[in-house]
Amino acid sequence: LASGGRVAFVFPGQGTQWVGMGARLVRESAVFAERLGECARVLEPLVDWSLWEVLAEADGLADGELAGVGEGGGSLLGRVDVVQPVSFAVMVSLAALWRSLGVEPDAVVGHSQGEIAAAVVSGALSLEDGAWVVVLRSRVIAGSLAGGGGMLSVGLSVGDVVGRLPVGVSVAAVNGPSSVVVSGDVEGLGVLEGVLVGEGVRVRRVAVDYASHSVQVGLVEEELLRVLAPVVGRVPEVPFFSSVLGGWVGGGVVDGGYWYRNLREPVLFADAVGALVGEGFSVFVEVSAHPVLVPGVSELLDVAGVEGVVVGSLRRGDGGLDRFLRSVGELWVGGVGVDWGGVVPVGAGWVDLPTYSFQRQRYWLD
Repeated sequence: LASGGRVAFVFPGQGTQWVGMGARLVRESAVFAERLGECARVLEPLVDWSLWEVLAEADGLADGELAGVGEGGGSLLGRVDVVQPVSFAVMVSLAALWRSLGVEPDAVVGHSQGEIAAAVVSGALSLEDGAWVVVLRSRVIAGSLAGGGGMLSVGLSVGDVVGRLPVGVSVAAVNGPSSVVVSGDVEGLGVLEGVLVGEGVRVRRVAVDYASHSVQVGLVEEELLRVLAPVVGRVPEVPFFSSVLGGWVGGGVVDGGYWYRNLREPVLFADAVGALVGEGFSVFVEVSAHPVLVPGVSELLDVAGVEGVVVGSLRRGDGGLDRFLRSVGELWVGGVGVDWGGVVPVGAGWVDLPTYSFQRQRYWLD
């Protein structure tokens, strides 16, 4: 279907997390564990918690039990200054796992917080600077913004949403033709949610207590610019399409000021994907613990009349190597080349197929 199509890695923002994500992969994939270890080493001097301990909170539970734990529950993942760095580490490590199987991105694109992981995978940020951004910025959010707002996912077009917005609420992200996120004060979000539910519109509260991509972020502009000042952008090794700027990122662009804008300005994700589709991209791999952008990307391809392949990586409550390999299989069936040698056991050898197909006939009475 998509043979010859260009491949983009997609990195989502907050909302993909679940207790136990990555725990099985650490045991089952040396590639994932090694890259996660590198992330843990750069995070360790910056945080007062252990990446390994957070991922191991639910280790040992069955997948079915994990599925019922939720996005954060009472775990450390309920803290924004924990969940964002942990999600960053999982996404960066999943990208390494995809690449170990020969699936190389021709471009990367991120959504909100996911742009930090995208920048590291592209080479636009070092792993150390990526960790600095995600840790220091989430700490400012936790200390100065948390408790002052919220976000709401709405199943309407951006044009239909804008006409319904009350005072204090604005568009935070456009994810697809009928997928928009709004952000603002709690009272305004409650009013809007009531109106939309009454109209039968699909709405869902995003599990945050702050208003990213809204005027509220301006309250911490000075603080964020100060703590992010040491960050230095590099020339990307893999082309990086910005959902902040709406274009390709050059060398030095993703400095501290960029990461303030990434939190303050609306996420132009649908525009970014649309631009990539226009440049010949038809394969999109969501690199995350749970696919939240796959539906919007698929809808964008449909609207453009492009036949493509859109896959996730893991799923909530289903985060082992078997789930990951099913995602790889979906990509391969779609016509994308995969180096299966990365998962064939060492010394297994090859087995010849039968020289003819088995022709079975059944003689049962109809």
